[in-house]
Amino acid sequence: MIYWHIFWSFFIANLLGYGGGPATIPLIQNEVVNHYHWMTLSEFGDVLAIANALPGPIATKMGGYIGFQLGGFLGAIIALIATILPSALAVILLFKFVNLFKGSPKVTLMTRAVQPIIAILLAIMAYQFFLTAFENSGIFHLILLAGVSYFALMRFKIHPSLLILCALIYGGVFLS
Repeated sequence: MIYWHIFWSFFIANLLGYGGGPATIPLIQNEVVNHYHWMTLSEFGDVLAIANALPGPIATKMGGYIGFQLGGFLGAIIALIATILPSALAVILLFKFVNLFKGSPKVTLMTRAVQPIIAILLAIMAYQFFLTAFENSGIFHLILLAGVSYFALMRFKIHPSLLILCALIYGGVFLS
């Protein structure tokens, strides 16, 4: 039964995750953390950080890792198939209609209407991660890492992957 749950959770998250990774992450989080309770929010945040630091699509990396943790090699394969299948089906089935609706004002308005929903989902997830970080790290480390991260990203234009790697090292040295 676990394999069906793995498949269904990643299939639904990726089917509804309009726009790829950023929109899919909160949906995967909802399935993995809130619905099935396979991970805590803190564990999910760790998986997200590592998946974000590695090259390639984030949803497939998360699906492979979470699927492997739950069901071994077969679980990883099932999660990867469930992650890729919605996009593959959409490309195969809807490819004929792309040129018909490419410049449609209705499609453009639909796309714009979805963007605020994605922003809210990401904001809620960021808030939950903030609370978890506060509980696990304390206010000093949270403010220090948030401030350094902000300036490193905005002022010095450091690549996010490098910043994540530095934060992992900092956590390993100072928070263990």
